Amino acid sequence: MARTARTSRITMKSTSGKVLASVVLLGVAASVAGLGTYGSFTSTTSASETVTAGTVDIQLGAANRLTVPATGVVPGDSIQRVATLTNAGNQNFGGVTLTTTATGAPSRLTTDAANGLQLTVDACSIPWTEAGTAPANTYTCGGTLSTVLATRSIIGPDVALNNLASMTSTKADNLRITAALPTAADNAFQGLSSTVDFAFTATQRAATNR
Repeated sequence: MARTARTSRITMKSTSGKVLASVVLLGVAASVAGLGTYGSFTSTTSASETVTAGTVDIQLGAANRLTVPATGVVPGDSIQRVATLTNAGNQNFGGVTLTTTATGAPSRLTTDAANGLQLTVDACSIPWTEAGTAPANTYTCGGTLSTVLATRSIIGPDVALNNLASMTSTKADNLRITAALPTAADNAFQGLSSTVDFAFTATQRAATNR
């Protein structure tokens, strides 16, 4: 019986020691976790940036004469009209094109690429000097003359224009638009009528790192 009692006491002490040890370890772990939650360091900084988009804006000036009609045209005649083309945006252009389309019923004046109306566009470094009686005016350049579009058939899509000052923001071009009926136009052209629309399109400059 004495042997049995000793055995019981040893077992109870061992168990008690394990329980106490476990309680102590759990208490230390809880204390460490508490320090991590309430004792962290922080730091914050910030900045703001404003981004403003540029504007691409091409305009025909108020002195545009392209809307003035021409009548009584015969082979060998030419029709001169002036217009001011302006870069009214705050960005340079990457390119400018001209699209000409015939509206209304088609006629050989615009469908005959060889003998129909031929288009030429020039630019003068200063405003053109006007002579004659409206609407049959003629225009001469007292400054530097440059070719913007070499002679070609009057109808064409997205034809590139060259030597334009208006490629640069706020700059403008003094344009002279000439439509000529070749001497080779025959009797089949008599009495014909066509309306031509002129559309100038500017594209943005090449993209860069801003």
